[in-house]
Formats: sequence, C-alpha cells, structure tokens
Amino acid sequence: MICACIDIGSNTTRLLVAEPKDGRLRELLRQRAFTRVGKNLKGNDRISDKKIAQVAEVVATQVRVAQELGTQNIRAVATAAIREAANQEDLAEAIRETAAVAVDVLTDEEEARLAFVGATRALDHAPDGDVAVVDVGGASSEIAVGTVAGGARWTASFRVGSGVLADAYLRSDPPSTEELDAARAHVEGAFEGLALAQPELAIAVGGTATSLRRLAGARLEHETIERSLRILASQSVEEVAARFELEPERVGLLPTGMLILEQVSDLLGRPLLIGKGGLREGVIIDMLAREGVLG
Repeated sequence: MICACIDIGSNTTRLLVAEPKDGRLRELLRQRAFTRVGKNLKGNDRISDKKIAQVAEVVATQVRVAQELGTQNIRAVATAAIREAANQEDLAEAIRETAAVAVDVLTDEEEARLAFVGATRALDHAPDGDVAVVDVGGASSEIAVGTVAGGARWTASFRVGSGVLADAYLRSDPPSTEELDAARAHVEGAFEGLALAQPELAIAVGGTATSLRRLAGARLEHETIERSLRILASQSVEEVAARFELEPERVGLLPTGMLILEQVSDLLGRPLLIGKGGLREGVIIDMLAREGVLG
C-alpha cells in the first residue's frame, strides 16, 4: 500500500511517498518547496491571498506526483505557522479546491507525537530506556520524550523556530557575531526554566537537522555544532550552499536552527543523533497502522 504525506510547514512544503516493507517504511520519493508561510505571517496574523495560492499550487503538484507513483492514500498536514494563522481555513479551502485533498492542522501535541513515531521507528537499534526527539521547525520547536515500545508520554511545544529567529535577528550575510548572540539569547529565554531528565538517546529531526548532516555528520555534539556555526559565520550563504550542496534558502535558516538544537542538547545532557525519520514518516506510519498494514 503506497501512502503519501504532504507536510505544509512554516518554511517548506514537503512530500514523502513511501510503502511498508519488512515492517519498516521504504521511501519511494521525497520532494520539497520553500514556501515560507511563516515569513508571510510576519507582522500579521493572516496568510496573504498570494501565498495561499502559491501553497495550494505546490500541494496540487505534489498530489499529482504522488498519484503518478500509484499512491493510494494521501494525507496533508499543516503545522505551527498555519496553526497560528487567523485565516487557516482559507488556506485549507484553497487546497481542497486546487488539489482535491483535505488538510489536517495538527495540534502541537500531535505534531510532537508523530515526529516521535517517525524518528523512533526508523532506528536501527531501539534502546530500552527513554528517547527524546526534538523537531525544530520554522515557527516552533517540539520535544517529545518516551520509549520506543510505549510511545511518547510527554510532549512540549515552544514558540521558537529557525525561520522566526532568522527573520528577527539575521540581517548580514554571513551573520555577524552580534546577530548570533542576540538570537542565542532569545533561544535561551524560550527554554528558560525547562528541566529535562537525561534520556538514553536523543534524536534531532526536521529540516535543520537533515541539512546539518552535510556540515557536521550524523551526530551533533557541542563541538561539531560550534564548528558548523563558525563556517556559517565566516562564509556567505551562496558559498556554503555551493560547498555543501544545500539550497541557499535552507542555509540562511541553519544558524538559528542550530542554536535551538544546541540549547536542547545542553538541556538533555546528550549529543543529538540526526534522525532518519520524522513527522512525515510518523504520519504515514500512523495511516498504515489505522489500516492494519503496519503495527
């Protein structure tokens, strides 16, 4: 049974097409477009008509791509930026009309839970103890803690994301020390008072984490994050994009996303393993479980 998830996020609109194989997901296609809905909301609580039309067309294209691969079940979900928009229903209606697919606006708890499912089910070796999953998005960041067998038992959402921070603090290319320090102070304030027990394993998911694999490797430690930040603070967006084969749009958001990951890693007392699965995988696993195809 081929399934697809379209994730309408604050920075990007992403498509994943996958099918179950030997108790796991086999990826058939992954696609993304930088739609920056969160930036469009800056200074306003409404998504503009132009942005709504753009996102609806992107979703329609991704629906067609998924159907061409034989997808039998498509679920479109939306996260923080759309949750916060006063006219979220206008976007949902435009997508229904243009792409013929309904949009589920996830609660922050649902978003964290599904990211936890996607991250933990993709592990090669599941630990017996607690696992923490941090999902850094464009407008918010979610943390979920639980076990692989029992699922997430605690979740929290924080209104701090890579896109929001980049738009608020980063003006230079490359970003200045002063800009990064101001963004870091904002991140520290967002998590102030949060106390987390050290898990056996900590996993980072989301666009920042995926892109960081090319800069820092599969394991994010304080030293590797700081080294990557020095690269981003000394080279232009275009230079970093060319050097590491990344989209310039993503490179511009990496410094602030990394500051969030670094702070959460410090709070957990653990380096972060970059996950092989996340929200989209969790949505598809959830769909297949409801169909009784994947337990």
